[in-house]
Amino acid sequence: MPRTTSTSSRTAAPAEGALRFSLLNWVLLASGLVAIVIGFVALARGSTAAAPLLLMLGYLVLIPLGIIR
Repeated sequence: MPRTTSTSSRTAAPAEGALRFSLLNWVLLASGLVAIVIGFVALARGSTAAAPLLLMLGYLVLIPLGIIR
């Protein structure tokens, strides 16, 4: 019995509401993570100016932009 081959692709199409991350998204997320780590290191060393700014930058700006953009 001969086999029939399907011409359709086996990869599933992304769902309509699925997030599609580009390189920019990954760069923003990575830079947010780096800002957060540096912020916690600065906080452990006793910085009262740089640590909160870096943590706010990471949590409130870079991570959300990485997810939304």
